[in-house]
Amino acid sequence: MKFGFKQNILPKTVWLLIPTMIAFCAFWLIPFGYLVVLGTLPDQSNQKMAYWSVISQPHYLTSFITTFVISALVAIIAVLISTTIAYFLARQHFVGKKLLLTLLTFPIAFPGAVVGFFIIMLGGRQGVFAQLGQALGMGKIIFAYSLVGLFLGYLYFSIPRVIMTLVAACEKIDIQLEEAARSLGASRWRVVKDVIIPSLSPAIVSSMAICFATSIGAFGTAFTLGTDLNVLPLTIYGEFTNYANFTVSAALSVLMGLICWFTLIITRKLTGNSAGSLP
Repeated sequence: MKFGFKQNILPKTVWLLIPTMIAFCAFWLIPFGYLVVLGTLPDQSNQKMAYWSVISQPHYLTSFITTFVISALVAIIAVLISTTIAYFLARQHFVGKKLLLTLLTFPIAFPGAVVGFFIIMLGGRQGVFAQLGQALGMGKIIFAYSLVGLFLGYLYFSIPRVIMTLVAACEKIDIQLEEAARSLGASRWRVVKDVIIPSLSPAIVSSMAICFATSIGAFGTAFTLGTDLNVLPLTIYGEFTNYANFTVSAALSVLMGLICWFTLIITRKLTGNSAGSLP
């Protein structure tokens, strides 16, 4: 009976897997495989393999370094800000708490282009700070098209993601552990250092990894700001659109994807199945 049951179930399982495999191949495996192969072809500018051009030419290396530095700073600052907010929201109960949490996480719904437009309205040539600085006789304060503007844009859409993750993780911390530490004479900082941070470390590491990977590939915000910074998504766009250098754009895309992929894999290995870890 058991053998017959497995025989009946197996064909159904296979038929269910077929659409999944078709979608996997059509939307990920084949396109990514094509990019990998395309990156092995010669670069149009110097006839060297595109991967070698990407890792040897200063222009592309600068693009990688700039993108990594910005993404790492965004991840660190976003986690520092969001951890405090998340712990407060998890521990305090007050009227309007759900509304406040909704407002804090609402920017997740905004695409990158809208976030970039917000930064322009804040620090652009006709933005709030430009008009305020001019009114105070300080001249126009413009930062939207610089490293500061790009950093604020990335930070704007990163903080809500981190808050959502850390609020859930903070709510799972056993408050009795904190009370026990205080009853034993531990200071507030000691409770944070020895109880709260270790309990939140998987969620913090996971949030930093997600922020880092998201910022590396963020295109809409950087494109809207029209910044002159040499960041990876704009470099890929420029090579593909302006120079029709498909091999280099493919090589850059593959390397960027692999970096994000390995970042998330390493994070998953470090956090395991702890609360707040990557799924």
